[in-house]
Amino acid sequence: MASFQFELVTPERLLFSGPVESVVVPGTEGDFEVLAMHAPVMSTIRPGVIVIRETANGAPRRLFVRGGFADVNPQGLTILAEQAIAVEELTADRLQSEIVAVEQEVTLAAGDVAKATADMRLGQIRELQRVLA
Repeated sequence: MASFQFELVTPERLLFSGPVESVVVPGTEGDFEVLAMHAPVMSTIRPGVIVIRETANGAPRRLFVRGGFADVNPQGLTILAEQAIAVEELTADRLQSEIVAVEQEVTLAAGDVAKATADMRLGQIRELQRVLA
């Protein structure tokens, strides 16, 4: 299978940079998989799990992202994530602190659109908590 360049960047650091065979991205309109020669697209990312497959036979790497943007272009895929953490490091306590942070966003949201957006993110993180439990 053909590979392409993938980079995952957070405000703190570059988490991943290298050739991959596929990446599943939790887009706000639904999950989508990027393969080599994918059509150019830009998408926002909802809280969820990115699945990175470096080789066809290798175990996929799974990372929880809190949100951000994905840019697929002829050079590859770049994800700018608000926050990212390996699923193996995502403890129940850490996930609960994510829920508390988003609940605070809901409480502090100014306006109906901001509140609806924060409510949606809260639901997505709670669903992730349910799936990972």
